[in-house]
Amino acid sequence: MVILPLIEGLDNGLALTPPMGWMTWQRYRCITDCQKYPDECISDKLVRRVVDKMISDGYLDVGYEYIIVDDCWMENERDSSGHLVEDKVRFPYGMESLINYVHSNGFKFGIYEDYGRKTCMGYPGMLGHVQKDINKFADWGIDYIKVDGCYNDEVDLSDGYEMLKDALNNTGRPIVYSCSYPAYHDENSIPTDFMKLSKNCNLWRNYDDIQDSWGSVTDILDYFALKQDFIAKYAGPGHWNDPDMLLIGNYGLSYDQSKVQMALWAVLSAPLLMSVNLDTIRPEYAAILKNKKIIQVNQDPLGIQGLRVLRKNKIEVWTKKITPVIGENYSYAVAFYSRRTDGSPQEFNVTLRDIGLNFIGGYKLEVNFIIYNLAI
Repeated sequence: MVILPLIEGLDNGLALTPPMGWMTWQRYRCITDCQKYPDECISDKLVRRVVDKMISDGYLDVGYEYIIVDDCWMENERDSSGHLVEDKVRFPYGMESLINYVHSNGFKFGIYEDYGRKTCMGYPGMLGHVQKDINKFADWGIDYIKVDGCYNDEVDLSDGYEMLKDALNNTGRPIVYSCSYPAYHDENSIPTDFMKLSKNCNLWRNYDDIQDSWGSVTDILDYFALKQDFIAKYAGPGHWNDPDMLLIGNYGLSYDQSKVQMALWAVLSAPLLMSVNLDTIRPEYAAILKNKKIIQVNQDPLGIQGLRVLRKNKIEVWTKKITPVIGENYSYAVAFYSRRTDGSPQEFNVTLRDIGLNFIGGYKLEVNFIIYNLAI
């Protein structure tokens, strides 16, 4: 019998494995000029094109099910009744029509708002309109909401986000709830009550926005390694630490760096939210995003967040406990992550005991679909 650490999380039955999908922000940011950028502006046209591409290129088949529109989707002002309004030029058929299209093709739809006076890009925020906005989103049929924390003067945002959780529950619609306030707390050196957080949110951003660079990826990984003894125990089915979007297929990562991000996001049990132009992504990068073995590690039903277990000669080893579990012994996903920049091969010797693998019966090692038998 294996005894797992018990952390009670948000019990809405959702996000029992890390959410997988596509999000507008990292690749398309707040591009709203459809005259100048007709294929890149945040619009109905963009989302429908992504839906079609995710089907034809097999992303839905491997588990990417959420289509999420981030900031900049709405008009600059609410209507006369105080309701949010989708941009009438860029979303000419209305948001409900777009969401119906997403649903009719087998996907789920996510949307962005901000628990502040304005969104981070200056559009209307939710303060003073929380239940009205949540009811509108539920009427539209959303399945996921990302709530940012710009333009809010509260020192501790947790009570406001808890109120938002209650508003979501009151709709009766199942909506995955992504919270951003721990990143704002961290930025301002405000402690986050992670037990409370895990009971209110399905996933949460812990740290800075990811940028399209290898330096940003390594910075986030260093943060997660530094904080792992405190935050990893709060991740699990229904409630996840979120290191932010996948950069794979954009401009900032090489092919090998892209493989590192995908592998370590899988080990971290991170949400796999790609943000890339699916019309122009090169096949070798698309193959990384659709690697079924790596996705299987990420989606392992135990939902145990992986840890950095060794650093040696600027090479790191990260491990994640996964199924199958035999008696009291886990299987493991193991990732080797080189921080070296000298450009030459580096011999790296490590024993299984060095990385915490102590099963006396030994292990089978699968590398590139080849199985080896290893003793400790």
